[in-house]
Amino acid sequence: SSGINAEWPLRPGKGEVINMTWKNNGSTIALGNKDDLISFVDYKSQKITSEKEFGFEVNELAWDNMDTNFYLTSGSGTIHILEYPSLVELMVLPAHTAHCICLKFSPDKRHFATGGADALINIWDVDELVCLKSYSRLEWPVRTLSFNHDGSLLAAGSEDLVIDISHVATGEKITTISCNAFPFCCSWHPSQNVLAFVTDDKSKHNEKHSRDSDKTTGCVKLYGL
Repeated sequence: SSGINAEWPLRPGKGEVINMTWKNNGSTIALGNKDDLISFVDYKSQKITSEKEFGFEVNELAWDNMDTNFYLTSGSGTIHILEYPSLVELMVLPAHTAHCICLKFSPDKRHFATGGADALINIWDVDELVCLKSYSRLEWPVRTLSFNHDGSLLAAGSEDLVIDISHVATGEKITTISCNAFPFCCSWHPSQNVLAFVTDDKSKHNEKHSRDSDKTTGCVKLYGL
């Protein structure tokens, strides 16, 4: 470990930063704030190289696997594809009937997945930009997605208090992980079928002290297939 510990004095707009993603080659970080302003920060110089404000609610941010296009999901249920680095809009894809909340690309570079407030999980073809499958097993908004190391499995966490794990090629449900609280983040191990996820648990161990009761205690859990 290099032991690098740096704090960048960046101020991307006035709104609170609520989402962030790395460019795949590690050269740039994209930051999105509550005012729907996206700022692109050069990793080496630690300076903002470009910014663009959008006239709609921006949720998830992601570069495609080739780093040539930049994807945004919106509050109107659409996916906006921008050329990078010009940020010229290339296409808008209708994806969900409510907020399109999350988007992830598969490591095999064949698919990407989206999850929405309509409780749907959609699998898309990267090259054709068409929706191949749509899963409707969940009843509440899908908040987090993660492909496993070879792109064959997809984990989806929702406000149903479950994580749905499915086979990407067939849509078949592999298993469902029950959670005690809303799973707001999940991620597969880089080379093994081990899923890490975080739930927003409430601590009840000090209920007799009103100051400590109902205290949020983020809990990291592991699940192996």
